[in-house]
Amino acid sequence: MADYADIAEQLSEEQLQQSLANRAQFTAHSYYECEDCGVEIPEQRSKIGGVTRCTECQTCFEAQHKHLRGI
Repeated sequence: MADYADIAEQLSEEQLQQSLANRAQFTAHSYYECEDCGVEIPEQRSKIGGVTRCTECQTCFEAQHKHLRGI
């Protein structure tokens, strides 16, 4: 017969596995070159997943869209 500690450990493990299964998954393909300027995207940035622009071009892109929204 299982004691309370065993039951608590089992519940904790099940909750951990459920949390891991429900976490955000980045499955999009990362590009190695910026789609706007062609500069190589830094490795650390490309690890994010789904990155298509270098930092400078992404900053400009976001600023343009912010301006178009009137913010």
